[in-house]
Amino acid sequence: MADSGQMSRVSNQNFTDLNFFRYTPIIPVKRGGDDIITQSKVFILITFSYMNYNFEYIDIILLAMIAGFIFLRLRGILGKKTGHKEKISASFPHEFSEGKKQEKLNEKSFDENSKRDFLTGAKIAYEAIITNFSKGNMKEIKSLLDKKVFDQFDEALKERKKKGLISEATFIGINSADIKEYKLLNNIFEVTVDFVSEIISCVKDKEKKIISGDPDKIKKVHDIWKFSKDIRSTNPNWFVIDTQA
Repeated sequence: MADSGQMSRVSNQNFTDLNFFRYTPIIPVKRGGDDIITQSKVFILITFSYMNYNFEYIDIILLAMIAGFIFLRLRGILGKKTGHKEKISASFPHEFSEGKKQEKLNEKSFDENSKRDFLTGAKIAYEAIITNFSKGNMKEIKSLLDKKVFDQFDEALKERKKKGLISEATFIGINSADIKEYKLLNNIFEVTVDFVSEIISCVKDKEKKIISGDPDKIKKVHDIWKFSKDIRSTNPNWFVIDTQA
């Protein structure tokens, strides 16, 4: 028979030690036909322990992958801004295209790519102005409005507040935005845009009774806005200088 102390050392060995799995020989207990059975039991025990060791690492890797996936999803959802929540001061690109960074803005440089980039920013500004004006958040859109337009909007909000009126608006989306005309006059570049959008809006009194609009109906709105930019200025923003419904 095998030395009992030797067998005891085998049975008491920590089976989570990978080096033990690699280098410790299987010691049979010589009991006639039981040799093979004993070797099989020890081998199965070692194999099972080795598998558990590997599975622990697999679990860690899987958990790390899941945590990474969740982090990326949260970053994608919470880290991104859409619509009027996008930083308004960056609504319009500093320049219309990478290839024209050094080219002065004029009728010739305002090509199809420039128009497309401009309209992208104009639509963001349009939604931001309508939504924030409805909520009374003039500070959020001050950087996009010409002083005259800002004063008009601000006066309308004060009048609404004085009467105790409550404005509610849900911006559904922009159906179309087309440039009607553009021109450069005395270093001021002006672009007129024709907007067609869908909005749900209504005005309520102090008792929250609806006095105009319909909170359950989508209406189509047609606006013509004019944007301007001083081509000599380092300010990348365009300003709304006129609004017509």
